[in-house]
Amino acid sequence: MPAEFDIRRVPDGYIADPYRVLADLRTKAPVYPNPDGSFVLTRYADIEHIYRDPVLWSSDKKSAFWPKFGDSPLFEHHTTSVVFTDPPDHTRIRKLFQSAFTRKALNAFVPRISGLVDGYLDRLADAGQMEVVEEFSFRLPIEVVSDLLGVPQSDRGLIRRWAEAILTALEPSLTQDQLDHGNRSVIEFKEYLCDLIKARRANPASASDTEVIGTLADAEADGERLTEIELLHQCIFMLNAGHETSTNMISHGIHEMLRHPDQIDRLRRDPGLIDPMVEEVLRYQAPIQINNRAATTDIRVAGVDIPKGSNVHLMINAANRDPDQFPDPDRFDIGRKPNRHLSFGLGVHICAGNTLARMEAAIAFQKLFERFEKLDLVEPAQIAPRIRFREIKRLVIAAKS
Repeated sequence: MPAEFDIRRVPDGYIADPYRVLADLRTKAPVYPNPDGSFVLTRYADIEHIYRDPVLWSSDKKSAFWPKFGDSPLFEHHTTSVVFTDPPDHTRIRKLFQSAFTRKALNAFVPRISGLVDGYLDRLADAGQMEVVEEFSFRLPIEVVSDLLGVPQSDRGLIRRWAEAILTALEPSLTQDQLDHGNRSVIEFKEYLCDLIKARRANPASASDTEVIGTLADAEADGERLTEIELLHQCIFMLNAGHETSTNMISHGIHEMLRHPDQIDRLRRDPGLIDPMVEEVLRYQAPIQINNRAATTDIRVAGVDIPKGSNVHLMINAANRDPDQFPDPDRFDIGRKPNRHLSFGLGVHICAGNTLARMEAAIAFQKLFERFEKLDLVEPAQIAPRIRFREIKRLVIAAKS
């Protein structure tokens, strides 16, 4: 066994480089009993198997979240979101939720995404320098997902603050201030969305071609519709997840390419590498690093007995660096194939917005590295002190055309 590890209190240096610690766990104790009675899983094969079996491994978080959140708005949100429900509720909600992600709806975003990226890069060209997170990687996905739900431009700062507070509540360890902020954010977010939906229903003709909040509100499948509570929480989830993952992916993609300038040269020589580049960014720095499931029965994994009801932490970041699945896993290789990373999940819970996220990243990366002949890091990237989400909170670059 490795030296004691506790996911609630990760060792010094883990935020900067979790992969060394996780490689040690994966080698010595791939199913590691955490001190709180949960289990930390680090092998690709084990995590893939769990993702594909929603019967033995539940996504329902009611029992896990009750001690953490109690009877609170955070509990209501995180147990109603489609990502934390099991079939048949998950099947019903996702079928209705998917109406927002039709091929027609996504294709309508291509010119919008391209125009946004061009605008950010114009400002980079004029200034010669950019703080990537604030001026590019956050702005693009929040604009897109806000367009999707019809959030006015003036309110998009609110969305960011609420989303950060609600998602931070998923971290393994929280302060009371973080819990209070998260609960207030859910209440305010719901009130805001109620007003937004009411306004759209009163004036449906004002919706843009890329807006789907009306479709979601009125979607029906097999004679069923989303309840009001379900609708509100799926919209919150869409706004939160729709920008968090993409922001992290774009930030890390730019950072890793600048750390590996030979890969920029490869992409310029062969623009067809853009899609595998996006996949390698997702593998190498998974935007969401931890997922969770609960055992629905006593079960044995990799020789370790896991009692019914136990919570397991699926370390996506460790699985994506498993040498049994990815040769030379610590090498950043934009031509890597095959690249069956787990960053968007698998099975019934595969990320509903993965196609849109990939589209955003491909357009952003292609335009950035085509337009500027010289790109440099001005200072080291600042990594946020979060372990569930791999977030760069500040990244300054310089550019010359």
